[in-house]
Amino acid sequence: MSDFVQIAENLAAGNKPRVRELVQLALDQGESAKKILDEGLMKGMGIVGGMMEREEIMIPEVLDVAQFMSHVINEMLKPLLLEGDMNPYGKVVFATVQGDVHDIGKNLVIMMLEGAGFQVIDLGIDVPPETIVESIRENQPNMLGLSALLTTTMPMIKTTIDHVIDSGLRDQIKILVGGAPVDQEFADEVGADGYAPDASSATQLAKSLAN
Repeated sequence: MSDFVQIAENLAAGNKPRVRELVQLALDQGESAKKILDEGLMKGMGIVGGMMEREEIMIPEVLDVAQFMSHVINEMLKPLLLEGDMNPYGKVVFATVQGDVHDIGKNLVIMMLEGAGFQVIDLGIDVPPETIVESIRENQPNMLGLSALLTTTMPMIKTTIDHVIDSGLRDQIKILVGGAPVDQEFADEVGADGYAPDASSATQLAKSLAN
């Protein structure tokens, strides 16, 4: 029986060689790639998310762990996942709204979404509403993620959502919003389907909305 707790704890501790060893052992024991991902790696990132909230680790350390997890998934699990071991949750268009050039939080969420089985189209930073609507029309995602780190760019989230509504595409997607000044009350005001305060909860929220 594989020890998924050990995978999670070693990932959170940054013990990269041990994580690779444990993931390979789990595969050798016949565990599914999806179970290794969900019960081991994703739970490890959940621990990291909690550590970040308690300010026990800094953002660069979180990004390092997330990037390593992404490498493990791509190198060791993705071929098996693509064989049908996991049904992708869907496709997400993600952007930092126009006027805002911050992307650390966005990039962390994207890495975790991809690790969880989403296909993500990253439009980058300072993205106009028209570009976002065009990407939705072109890529046909089932979800849109919008990020703003500044209080001055928060209104652009509403402007972007209004553009999506005016385009007639709103009913086709779920909209998630986040960023330092954003909260649940604001998400409700602008008509978003969900808000998450950090990358770990954003991934869980996206999975629940996709289902």
